[in-house]
Amino acid sequence: MGNRDVRVRGLAARAGGWSARHRWAAVGIWVLFVVLAMGLGSAAGRVDVDESNQLKGETHTAARIIDDAGIKQPAGETVLIQSKDAAATATGPEFRAAVADVVKAVGGTGQVTHVTSPYDTHTISRDGRSALVQFDMRGDAKTAVDRVAPVVDAVAGVQKAHGGLRIEEIGGASMQKQYKDAFGDDFQQAEYSAVPVALGILLIAFGALVAALLPVALAITAIMATMGLMGLVSHLQPMSDTANSVMLLVGMAVGVDYCLFYLRREREERQAGRDADSALRIAAATSGRAIIVSGVTVCVAMAGMLFTGLAQFEAMGLASLMVVAVAMVGSVTVLPALLSLLGERVDKGRIPFLARRRRRHGVQEGSRLWTAVLRGVLAKPLVAVLVAGGALLAVAAPALGMKTQQLTLDQEFGKSLPIVQTYLRINEAFPGGSEPAQVVVKAKDIEAPEVRRALADFKRQALSSGASRGPVDIRLHDAQNVALVSVPLVGGSDMDQAVKSLATLRDKVRPATLGKVDGLQAPITGQVAGNHDFNDQLLGSVVPVFAFVVVFAFLLMLLSFRSLTVALTSIVLNLLSVGAAYGVLVAVFQHGWGASLVGAAGVGAIVTWLPLFLFVILFGLSMDYHVFVVSRIREARMRGRTTTDAIRHGVVTTAGVVTSAAVIMVAVFAIFGTLSMQSMKQMGVGLAAAVLIDATVIRGVLLPAVMALLGERNWYLPRWLHRLPDLTHDEGPQPPAPRPAHEQGERLPV
Repeated sequence: MGNRDVRVRGLAARAGGWSARHRWAAVGIWVLFVVLAMGLGSAAGRVDVDESNQLKGETHTAARIIDDAGIKQPAGETVLIQSKDAAATATGPEFRAAVADVVKAVGGTGQVTHVTSPYDTHTISRDGRSALVQFDMRGDAKTAVDRVAPVVDAVAGVQKAHGGLRIEEIGGASMQKQYKDAFGDDFQQAEYSAVPVALGILLIAFGALVAALLPVALAITAIMATMGLMGLVSHLQPMSDTANSVMLLVGMAVGVDYCLFYLRREREERQAGRDADSALRIAAATSGRAIIVSGVTVCVAMAGMLFTGLAQFEAMGLASLMVVAVAMVGSVTVLPALLSLLGERVDKGRIPFLARRRRRHGVQEGSRLWTAVLRGVLAKPLVAVLVAGGALLAVAAPALGMKTQQLTLDQEFGKSLPIVQTYLRINEAFPGGSEPAQVVVKAKDIEAPEVRRALADFKRQALSSGASRGPVDIRLHDAQNVALVSVPLVGGSDMDQAVKSLATLRDKVRPATLGKVDGLQAPITGQVAGNHDFNDQLLGSVVPVFAFVVVFAFLLMLLSFRSLTVALTSIVLNLLSVGAAYGVLVAVFQHGWGASLVGAAGVGAIVTWLPLFLFVILFGLSMDYHVFVVSRIREARMRGRTTTDAIRHGVVTTAGVVTSAAVIMVAVFAIFGTLSMQSMKQMGVGLAAAVLIDATVIRGVLLPAVMALLGERNWYLPRWLHRLPDLTHDEGPQPPAPRPAHEQGERLPV
């Protein structure tokens, strides 16, 4: 029963129609775009975020002074020499021999410079059992990890010769090396696993190899094109490896989702009896429009990260925004062309059992499970709202006590790594020694008597104030009129105490000493200072980011559905979904409830950047399902069904595709929850939990229940808002397709 009188209008419909008519041109343009983007991006190269220069405030000022002065700070390394016997001290002959052997061994590698003995620098612990040999790696600090192996081996050789002592190396380069050795393949394995996992789920969803390959192919080509675009854009906004990983996560999720929505609608229309051309045009007008609305909403949410002022967040936001935009354009252009080219061949490579099951059940019949659930929800919508809403509020409740902080090395990687044990031992013996604060002093004349006196006073008061136990090291760069003052902070790995020590230096010691010299700059930086400044800047951006994302998402939903009620309920339901994800995170990682089930340990806090990151990502991705389901409900309502019947039709017919899309997202995000870093575990678990809650409790229970309670008020738009642009449904009048058996009162097949 061909229906060639289907008339469609709107951007998505016109794009799909043009692509279907000019199939080879559409495919060729897409391939050319991907190749050009990759080629130009590769030729331009990628500019990465400079970690030391990504913050505002004192950390940024200190980095700028060092850069302007042309001072190249080397990668510093430290060797801990510690007696295992409480009676043995640093003054003993064996200990002195070990120190001499370490100095000789590391110096003999030819890879180090400025090797200092603890007997010269007085880096001996108060109990006399521990001492530090310190040195710098030659060459560029960024590539020191590639040259540190012989130095680590030399230290290990000295350890073998002195079994009665503990001799261990730690530093930026050696930590990176041990991390790469232990976890270097984690990210690659996770990224490579995402594709076969998605493909496997799509095979189950479609029962045919070609249909399953299409969404994966679209997602991969969108990701490849975005990688190239990231290289070009990085010359204006620096990118990073983190941004690349987030882009891959988001790209795989939305690329597969958008294609899945489109392809399932096209197959549904064909199974309803429409000819291939009509089915494709209807899919373009309905699912294509939903993809554009969803894609623009996700892009707006991702743009929220640009308001943080943090280079890493800006990079993640821009990379995510680009991959969503590319996947959206690909879905409404090249996908219709491919479907038109393939025709019935889209079902090639059928998997016997799955194909028979799909033929027996059909696409439009939806899910028997969700049909049963929905029957109960629509029968007693108020009870469903109270039960589901109450359950989600209970899950979200732990989020009220959320504590955020930058994770220390032992929290991030656990205590199994040898270098983490070294980190803890140094922090115990030399509080703050492994992560000292650095005062960058810039003066008109660094040799001036008043500057010298101020530096001496600063050193004395830093010790007497209790902020540091020393040793305070001052390095002068006379030619640049700069001094670098290293101050170990009391507190060490105890971040709360270390931040108090930092505040004492910044607010009391510095004004009383260095602050009295006219024209002198003395910003205080370092790891603790950087973390503190990052937290302050992040907290300052929370309100504008939340406001931007919520307000613009509300406006987009209002314009897309011309319903004040739909816009408000979408915001409330999305916020509830995000709140529940926060609650899961706090319960698992802060309180440790069920942490062992995800291979994690309760670390007592959520990593600082995660709540804002999750809000932006989840708010965007949640709109995928919401727009798709509500579009289907509104479509049925506009064709004359009652609101209750439209809700039933919209939820049941979209249940299969939403479930498939959600399972893929949950599976991909869960892969990242298996990584070794606690911050990545938290991100993976948070994303997976939120998508699972959103696709089941929110879309399957709360959304239909709330809409059933509201009835005709779902489509309420005040008269004074009628002047708003009309961005509603793109599909024109069309003959109805035959109604599925289960909607005619027939019993569903078992």
